[in-house]
Amino acid sequence: MAVYTDQTQRKIEIAQAPQRIISTVPSQTELLAYLGLERQVVGITAYCVHPKDWLQKKTVIGGTKDLQIEKIRQLQPDLIIGNKEENIKEQIETLAKDVPVWLSDITSVDDALAMLQAVGEVCHRPEPAQKLVGQINDLRALAKTELAVPSLYFIWKEPYMVAGADTFISAMMQECGLENKAPQNEQRYPTMSLQEICQSSAQQIILSSEPYAFTTADAHFLSRETGKKVKIVDGELFSWYGSRMAKAFPYFQRLHQELAMMHGAFKC
Repeated sequence: MAVYTDQTQRKIEIAQAPQRIISTVPSQTELLAYLGLERQVVGITAYCVHPKDWLQKKTVIGGTKDLQIEKIRQLQPDLIIGNKEENIKEQIETLAKDVPVWLSDITSVDDALAMLQAVGEVCHRPEPAQKLVGQINDLRALAKTELAVPSLYFIWKEPYMVAGADTFISAMMQECGLENKAPQNEQRYPTMSLQEICQSSAQQIILSSEPYAFTTADAHFLSRETGKKVKIVDGELFSWYGSRMAKAFPYFQRLHQELAMMHGAFKC
């Protein structure tokens, strides 16, 4: 019986290589596909849009925050892979009474890289996981920048919500050359009024494509009302902490050039 410790310091026991896996987080579902576990993954959430064909092939077990417990039990999983922030604590605790549940807890790039390795271990795919980590580290080094553009990263509208400092998005902002100027309070995703946005020291507004799909109309409105520069970005590349990180850092390299031109090459 192998014992694994997840990123919340919970220990789980697994007798053999998992053959019936459920993923409750989109970015980790994509990672399982990368690791070659298509046959083993039996259940995913309605938001697991990568790989694109899995929503037709796999059993959908609800959303990240409204898991269908009975449907999950009927699938008879021998491993559930979730996330502390994305999933509801009480639902995870209920599932963990019957099934090993491995939880990630990610607020930094290093946390994400550790998750990749750990999931590779628990799913008996250590070699491809280690290869992926090496690839991401190489791409991360190439994307290193001295830019530090004061910025706000918007994830929602009505009310406006931004990524706070203690989030993975904020860590990826830093990698991209964006200095997070979100309000410093207890909220991980603070709300902001239009007046507060105008008064912020941020000079760049970043609008994400998800979870709220901001439009060019939103960008034009905020640019006009705040006088700040506004850009819409691919939100998956800032918030997905699985294998998609290998696509994020080349994307950041391209953004660096645009930001440097827009802001006169701010430096730390």
